[in-house]
Amino acid sequence: MEKVIIKVDGMSCEHCVKAVTEAAGGLPGVGDVVVSLDAGTAEVEYDPAKVSLDAIKAAIEDQGYDAA
Repeated sequence: MEKVIIKVDGMSCEHCVKAVTEAAGGLPGVGDVVVSLDAGTAEVEYDPAKVSLDAIKAAIEDQGYDAA
């Protein structure tokens, strides 16, 4: 498993945190997801053999946020 910190722009409340957590966490190959509203980040543990970083970012962006 690898860990990556993704900058997530556009989060403003706990609903945003939940949406990002569920979007990234719902992908196969993703383990732990820790979203920080204050820092504007999502720390994601994932298996690169099962899911790509681009797929994780796309899932977050599908919820209406910018993932970098």
